[in-house]
Amino acid sequence: MKPQQTDLLLQSRKYRVERWSFRNTPMGDFAHDLIIHPGAVIILPLLNERDVVMIHNLRPAVGTELLELPAGTLEPGEDPAVCAARELEEETGYTAGSITRLGQFYTSPGMCTEIMHCFLARELRPTTQKLDDTEQIRTEIMTLQRLDHLITRNQLVDGKTIAILAMYRLQQGGC
Repeated sequence: MKPQQTDLLLQSRKYRVERWSFRNTPMGDFAHDLIIHPGAVIILPLLNERDVVMIHNLRPAVGTELLELPAGTLEPGEDPAVCAARELEEETGYTAGSITRLGQFYTSPGMCTEIMHCFLARELRPTTQKLDDTEQIRTEIMTLQRLDHLITRNQLVDGKTIAILAMYRLQQGGC
């Protein structure tokens, strides 16, 4: 379904908010406000078959630090695999010898166009973090088993992290 009219409500550094107006649809005329997002990546960095490089990331929107996997927004025209390699190094201080695509999903399709591209990073080599001035991120190595435990106890609450961990486990024949 394509809108007959779009109005810009807000333009920010990384996204914009538009009002999409629809006419003569089976539901009648209506408008829907949407966040137009360029897309993002999330990376599952495996040190070995059981250990994952996790980040603790201060998230002002929820007023606390969240346990997450490294992730980031695509630059205009950027290849998602290139973005994944960049974000992995920036946020964790590791580079990967191998980055493979796991899949993709929409983060919140009721209000946002953001698509999350999921990658698995292996053959990790330590380097240094390259954080933006606005980022407060620290790393922690955790086992996949520990992460499963945190999810079941509602202590790991970042949706994109839960989604890629489930995707990885299912593709490995687990769960």
